[in-house]
Amino acid sequence: MKYKGHRRRHRRDLQKAAAIGDRLSKLPNDLLLNILERVGTLDAVRTCVLSKQMRKLPAMLSEIVIVPRDSDLVRMNGVLAQLIDKILSTRSPLLTIRKLMIRFVLTPNDCRSIGKSVGMAMATQILDKAEFEVVTPQNSFYCTHADFLNFGKQFSTFVADCQDAFAGLTRLKLQNMRFGESDIPNILSTCKLLESLSFFECDAGFRLVLHVEHARLIEIDITYGEFKTVELDCRKLQRMRYDNWPCDEKPLVLGFVPQLSKLSLANEGLPDMTLMISQLLANAPAVRDLYLDFRSEKIWIQPECPRVLAPLLGQLQSVNLDNLPEECAIAWTMFLLQAAPSVEDLCISVRDHKCGSESQKTRTKKTDVKWEQSGPKFKHKNLGKLTIYGFEFDGNFMRYIRRAMEAAVNIKEVSLHDRKGKGMCSGSM
Repeated sequence: MKYKGHRRRHRRDLQKAAAIGDRLSKLPNDLLLNILERVGTLDAVRTCVLSKQMRKLPAMLSEIVIVPRDSDLVRMNGVLAQLIDKILSTRSPLLTIRKLMIRFVLTPNDCRSIGKSVGMAMATQILDKAEFEVVTPQNSFYCTHADFLNFGKQFSTFVADCQDAFAGLTRLKLQNMRFGESDIPNILSTCKLLESLSFFECDAGFRLVLHVEHARLIEIDITYGEFKTVELDCRKLQRMRYDNWPCDEKPLVLGFVPQLSKLSLANEGLPDMTLMISQLLANAPAVRDLYLDFRSEKIWIQPECPRVLAPLLGQLQSVNLDNLPEECAIAWTMFLLQAAPSVEDLCISVRDHKCGSESQKTRTKKTDVKWEQSGPKFKHKNLGKLTIYGFEFDGNFMRYIRRAMEAAVNIKEVSLHDRKGKGMCSGSM
């Protein structure tokens, strides 16, 4: 009886689905396509199965976004390869693909199938943007040294086998790969239209230099890369993010990057590491947005004379200093305001602090940051907003806020918060 009841419910569900499909199929194709592109390609395909009249619609979508969840990736990889081939091979060459985005697992046969399908589409159709996110079968936590090497080799072979696809790629995200010394330059030379590149736990041999030279790259994101140094020569580069580097010496060298406007650096700090902004930004005077995440008890940038920094920070408009150490001495950050007269927004986040405690005194030795204080005549005309997370009512914070407000003659808003994600502990001013 239980089985029969379940079968009846399943039959009713199918009847309802068929009725919905029948009603949808009566809508104009333009309207249906507009609806389907809002739900993602996989859901669109599932929806179109409900009606014979709708089954042709996935091949008419202007945006094909196939991004399975992590839990479905490995199981669906072969099906995805077949689905991508069917959609792209049955498409009219008169229809433009505004965006093609595919997330798939690095398995040789499926990758080759996807690459060949995309390469053929690029040769026969108009494709504005094409993105690959390549996921390895194993999480990096479970990867051995041999696994990283194997994944790097498999991906390099994939690129060599499907050069037509990679030649038209505009965005590439990779993870858990260790390449040979010439592999990354070969990948970059193949991906001639590449605008965005993301590495997660990738390198080209432990503690070796990565030199990135590309004519069209706009964005680079590197997280947990075991590179000794990353050198950039990209004339169109606008955004750079580097999260957790392993070496004390020059982790990042900005060569020819005249359009770099947003720079984000995050690290826990190494024993002998101190970066000088004047050296880092010597060839990047167009930076407007600077984000520094310290994540430790060590401040790994060195306060410098504002007169030295001023030529390099003239266009800086937004400064975000995250996870400053708990000892609460944030006055040193004023040197950035002194050197950057165009800054409009300054945000500071202090980690859990215990001002006056014994632990603070210990930490202060590790974060002893000295800077040349400005005179009482220093004025800043453009700072309009000061935000502080981790605020406490103590002398350090209050003196800092008072000094900032005295210098920022046109400030409009001061926001003081307990912690990020929590309520404000003092109203905006």
